[in-house]
Amino acid sequence: MARRKKPQDDQEELLFDGTESSPESAPTVRSTNESDAEGTDSNGEIADADSLEAPLEGAYKNWFLDYASYVILDRAVPHLDDGLKPVQRRILHTLNSKDDGRFHKVANIVGATMAFHPHGDASIAAALVGIAQRGYLIEPQGNFGNTLTGDGPAASRYIEARLTPFARDVLFNPKTTEWQASYDGRAREPVTLPAKFPVVLLEGAEGIAVGLSTKILPHNFNDLCRASINYLQGKTFRIRPDFPTGGTADFSDYNDGKRGGKVKVRATIKPGATKYVLVISELAYGTNTTSLIDSILAANTKGKIKIKHVDDNTADKVEILVHLPQGAEPRKVIQQLYAFTNCQVSISPSACVIETVEGRDRPTFMGVSDILKRSTDKTVALLKRELEIKLGELEQQWHWDSLERIFIEERVYRRIEKSKTWESVLEEIRVGLEPFLDRLKREVTKDDIVRLTEIRIKRISAYNRFKADEKIKGIEADIKQVKHDLKHLTDYAIAWFEMLQEKYGKGRRRRTSFDEIEQINVAKVVATNQRLYVDREGGFIGRNWRQHEFVTEVSELDNILCIMGDGTLKVSKIADKVFMGRNILHVTVHKKDGPPEFYTLLYQDKKSGKCFAKRFTVGGVTRDKLYSLVATEGSKVVYFDATKNEEAMPDKLRIQLSGRCKARIKDFEIDISDMNIGTRGAKGVTITKYPVRKVTKVLGVGEEE
Repeated sequence: MARRKKPQDDQEELLFDGTESSPESAPTVRSTNESDAEGTDSNGEIADADSLEAPLEGAYKNWFLDYASYVILDRAVPHLDDGLKPVQRRILHTLNSKDDGRFHKVANIVGATMAFHPHGDASIAAALVGIAQRGYLIEPQGNFGNTLTGDGPAASRYIEARLTPFARDVLFNPKTTEWQASYDGRAREPVTLPAKFPVVLLEGAEGIAVGLSTKILPHNFNDLCRASINYLQGKTFRIRPDFPTGGTADFSDYNDGKRGGKVKVRATIKPGATKYVLVISELAYGTNTTSLIDSILAANTKGKIKIKHVDDNTADKVEILVHLPQGAEPRKVIQQLYAFTNCQVSISPSACVIETVEGRDRPTFMGVSDILKRSTDKTVALLKRELEIKLGELEQQWHWDSLERIFIEERVYRRIEKSKTWESVLEEIRVGLEPFLDRLKREVTKDDIVRLTEIRIKRISAYNRFKADEKIKGIEADIKQVKHDLKHLTDYAIAWFEMLQEKYGKGRRRRTSFDEIEQINVAKVVATNQRLYVDREGGFIGRNWRQHEFVTEVSELDNILCIMGDGTLKVSKIADKVFMGRNILHVTVHKKDGPPEFYTLLYQDKKSGKCFAKRFTVGGVTRDKLYSLVATEGSKVVYFDATKNEEAMPDKLRIQLSGRCKARIKDFEIDISDMNIGTRGAKGVTITKYPVRKVTKVLGVGEEE
């Protein structure tokens, strides 16, 4: 068959315009014969350097686009026809060419694949191990690593592999394969394998190219079979991913696997043998026990959760034991594990495949439903092509057997006994067959006659008419069946998927359950296990800082609000040690959605010398930004009060002025009960124009200092 041209063959390239595109749009392939870059002529060649300001611009642009095209088409993105990347296709083609039913050493497979794949052995070995670990297309033998724990495989010289029966059934047929020359022209390789199953949805795919990436999640084998059958029957279908690590997934925002979708996946956590032990038995997709335990320990170190220790008993099944301290609430810890560790992950699918359009390959974004439909249509076309080839072969065999029966039963072979030349032999056979041509379905060719001359005398003498008739009747029955299948092609394709499901679907139940996963309020489940301390004079706050004044219990996510003696305010996240400002008057946990705190503040203004009073609350603030609560920088707070109850705010204050001032009355009371509660930026109400020495709260009846 003719080789499909690649973009490199006729100087085609991917052109990116950098604009926002729709989810289904993608970079397209167009010829460089249309001059689109300054520095190239109509043939894509670099123009005269003397006439250009940047003579290398065109060259660099073309080289980059060639590279981008190569990475997208020949390395990172799977092809829609067979769901495979080039390295995977070449590995499977090599295994098929070496297939004798026995295992082959992986090192030998890698070496043989390098005849088709122009890259290092490490990339080939890694791709082979990845396919073998999933177990659908390659059967492994030896230590191929453990996807649950993240352990790597043994060296390629110690492990073996071979094709699975499923791969032999759905991927290979040299009669329907389109071939092309290998990169060095010494061999031929498939353009794509004639896959009769949506392999890319079964295996999943992930790759990063230049300007785009693909992430197709794996699906369940039986789900894909049923979806293909429903599609062929004209019924609606919906397929959801199924992860080999199990867990629970929320597919409400899956968006059919297109860009912009989200999938939340949770590990399975259940109570253990005792109250203070949790058992993780299934993982979130994309994680392993090593990365999961590391995330748990990191969250514990940061104070987001509190555990004693973790045991990993994983072998062929996941078993992680999380031991909790005495007094812990298991339900709350489970929520914390989902909120702060890899027990819950969010996955962003982006189904991108290589599609052949008008003989050219281009990347295309599409949903997994469209991929399944295209793959099923391709399967139907391949099944039809195989039936047509089989019909032609059966008809050819019927013709040869019928011609042989005439040649022997009618003793046509006796006419050549007196022939002395080759031409006369052929002529005698042709003349001898003429009375019986009405028994045949097509004309007799020279090749047919030559084939008759190759029949041995021993075969003629042992000829059995009954067996010959039975053989021809069997061929005629097969021809009738093939014609029936071609006439009812959809039913034949449905039977094909039913056969695959019956043959290979046993024991392949779904591992991932699906349910709506509620959003966890991180602030509510985070552990309040940190102790907040303050160094008021030095101006620092910190956690677990025992040599200073204890304030309250806090969590890792809390923000701390401080008000200083110079009338400044600052909010910062809890940390080991944070400088807030000198002479800290007030320290509290600032919660954005929590109940407000009411403040009363009197300050001596630096510029005017007056004393102002204000009542306020603190609304939205920017973390680590310094806010001023006074009118002039350098002012001094002379009285401060904070309460969470508005009714508990002070009504009367006793003002004592400086003894050196000229005021006639230096000790008096003021009533601020009617003062409005304003914002933190308000200047306040003037209390006195004289310096204030002391301010105290006037206690009412029944109140205590």
